[in-house]
Amino acid sequence: MMNELSLIARAELHGDAVAFRTTTLTRTYRELLARSASVASVLLGTEDDLEEARVALLVPAGFEYVAAQWGIWRAGGIKLPLCLSATEFEWEYALTDSGVSAVLANGHMAEKMAPLCLRLGIRLVDIDSMESVPSRVLPDIAPERRAMILYTSGTTSKPKGVVTTHANIQAQIESLVEAWEWSAADRIPLFLPMHHIHGIINVTSCALWSGATIEPFERFEMQAILERVREDAYTLFMAVPTIYVKLIQTIEVASESDRRAIVGGFARMRLMVSGSAALPASVHEQWTALTGQKLLERYGMTEIGMGLSNPYHGERRPGAVGQALPGVEVRLKAENGDIVTEEGVPGEIQVRGPGVFRAYWNRPEASAETFDGDWFRTGDMAVLETGYYRIMGRLSVDIIKSGGYKLSALEIEATLLEHPLIAECAVIGLPDDTWGEAVTAVVVTKNQVQIELPGLRDWCKGRLSVYKVPQRLLVVPELPRNAMGKVTKPAVKSLFL
Repeated sequence: MMNELSLIARAELHGDAVAFRTTTLTRTYRELLARSASVASVLLGTEDDLEEARVALLVPAGFEYVAAQWGIWRAGGIKLPLCLSATEFEWEYALTDSGVSAVLANGHMAEKMAPLCLRLGIRLVDIDSMESVPSRVLPDIAPERRAMILYTSGTTSKPKGVVTTHANIQAQIESLVEAWEWSAADRIPLFLPMHHIHGIINVTSCALWSGATIEPFERFEMQAILERVREDAYTLFMAVPTIYVKLIQTIEVASESDRRAIVGGFARMRLMVSGSAALPASVHEQWTALTGQKLLERYGMTEIGMGLSNPYHGERRPGAVGQALPGVEVRLKAENGDIVTEEGVPGEIQVRGPGVFRAYWNRPEASAETFDGDWFRTGDMAVLETGYYRIMGRLSVDIIKSGGYKLSALEIEATLLEHPLIAECAVIGLPDDTWGEAVTAVVVTKNQVQIELPGLRDWCKGRLSVYKVPQRLLVVPELPRNAMGKVTKPAVKSLFL
């Protein structure tokens, strides 16, 4: 095939190697290719090419997820992964904003999605009941075609769809495979969310590109994963800082024999990576003291893939995110517009390269604003210190990084203002050792009535995903404002000092 996707071509080379392993079965690359071809044929029906029609994916991590993803791509569609724990309101927004034509789901997720698809008139395909179909000729897919939309929270009240091409995705994979020396001998657990670039690219796509084996879990199942760690099941491990905090807590209270077995399993891995949120230097140092492993911290975004990384060989510096990855260019731009050329001078991280996206879905103005020429403006401030970048924080106070998720404070505020007792609110992120930042709501209530955090959290269920629900609450008589009458987030944060 003239324009066969590189991921598919490489999978054909891996043949009977094990792509996915669970406690009950193994699935090979050959089986993955056959299953994805069936999915593609079902999606195509009587069409020759989906021509970039959007197809949503609501499937837990594992063999069927990737078979569905590859099936969408092989049929010529654009994949829209959905959060399994999102509310119906959030699903509806993503489906309608992107103009989805079909949803691939399975099991109880298909049951949960069915009423919404019926109401919106969207085709629902339950892949659990989908039988294999005869092979057919699939369309040629050029690398420049659009492949995926990932919704990410930004400085607007609604998430924006980040559109990446097959070429973008391949560049992101190749950069990490080279930098972190992936090989077919690697084995990795997968427990990260599959609507997030960390799980989709860094773990799943890099592993499958390399011929490695993935062990999928629907969530972070502590005891099951630690049992496999004891058995030397993995050569790599990738997680968010929150998980490393929980692992440290678990190891510290384990019996001496259990602790020795678990620590030994981690110590024998060739690479352990932390990302999606800043890793506190104290956690980095605790993990090294416990296991002897120096976590590799990296930096990336939905819009760029991974941009910076501590080295695989060399110093992995606590509190720093390293240097530019292969194929990635990085610069710092000062607030006065100057390009930073000296160490120790802060500036906004700007990135360019073949892995960088070019546009948000149907957001031409937002797309234009986020680029400085051909450099993507990350909105993160950093400083260069003896050759390594160190992140200083967000340019926008309306971005909260909690548990590996990038959350829009404005989106959460818009939801809280629908509460019958809340007159005004401001949502901020406060430093938290476990979550990185804790979602914190400061509210003014109507008629000064009382409102408690447990009741507010219960009200939020069904309206906000669990990771967006406030973890802290402060009721105040009025919100701090500047001379122009605008609520100032720095002043709101000062209420907690």
